[in-house]
Amino acid sequence: MSHFNAPKYPTKSVKKKDIPKGLYVKCPISGEIIFNKELEANLMVVPKSGYHFPIGARERIEALIDPGTWHEIASEVVSGDPLKFVDSQTYPDRIARYEKESGLSEAVVTGYGKIHGIPCSVAVMDFRFCGGTLGSATGERITRAIEYALEKRIPCIIFSTSGGARMQEGILSLMQMAKTSAALGRLAEARLPYISVLTNPTTGGVSASYATLGDVILAEPGALIGFAGQRVIKETTKQTLPPGFQSSEFLLQHGLIDQIVSRLDMREKLRDLLLALFVRKLPAGSRN
Repeated sequence: MSHFNAPKYPTKSVKKKDIPKGLYVKCPISGEIIFNKELEANLMVVPKSGYHFPIGARERIEALIDPGTWHEIASEVVSGDPLKFVDSQTYPDRIARYEKESGLSEAVVTGYGKIHGIPCSVAVMDFRFCGGTLGSATGERITRAIEYALEKRIPCIIFSTSGGARMQEGILSLMQMAKTSAALGRLAEARLPYISVLTNPTTGGVSASYATLGDVILAEPGALIGFAGQRVIKETTKQTLPPGFQSSEFLLQHGLIDQIVSRLDMREKLRDLLLALFVRKLPAGSRN
């Protein structure tokens, strides 16, 4: 019986052209592939699914504040090295890396401007800088934004995103929870509005202080909001956590926030709140 070998055909390997990184992004909800430029033009919100990707502090400010009205304050306040903290590298080396990666000098950008002509003091956190952790410089900048609102008698708006207190600064980091809360107490005594906006994620000491002290608390869709992580809570309570636990939708359902607002609608929503809470109190002729 004869045996036949399978015929051999000549083959030619063809290299696929490399697709530059950052050109496209995949939506975690729908799996849709989106052109990154299209996503950026839509404030990092996926058009079909509504999924909110993180957005930088300066990009958020540009989308919110009236053109030509933004003035940054407290930019000279930067992190020191009070504990001479060292793990795999020194704390100043880490700060230098965060600055390079984020283009920022701290985890928050603070200043004042106008939203639809209404003056307000604004602080916007950025997760790219050390996970948005609350250090002494972060807390000082936020406190100065609150104090500026108090001095000028205008509303204060804080956008939070954070992994919690910054461990490299120990107790000096934890002190910022009390300092920012005390400043907000003085703002409340002056009957000036404070609007807090929670974005993904808002956790740890930030969620346990100024982030949840707003006269009105808004949140972006799908944001993770809580103090401890789900694994820690589950192991501590020995209970199965309910579906959607610590999401902004879960918190709204249980009355812990006031409203979920898409980033695309945030500027108009803030305008409406400022008109209701603040503009009516202004003397005639001082609204421009």
